[in-house]
Amino acid sequence: MARKDQISHRGPLSGNNRSHALNATKRKFNLNLQQITLKTASGKKIRLKVSAKTKKTLRKWGQV
Repeated sequence: MARKDQISHRGPLSGNNRSHALNATKRKFNLNLQQITLKTASGKKIRLKVSAKTKKTLRKWGQV
């Protein structure tokens, strides 16, 4: 499965590693993915992979 947040659909970002001599090599900034369990309205439990930022927002809204 792709390294994507299943709620906000955010994915990894790209950037550069910079050495002391300012050489640039490509790198990837991956999300901090966490597995959470949510209850649906019918009472079923679903497991999702979300970023830590999304998890924090869901906790603020009282969903987790």
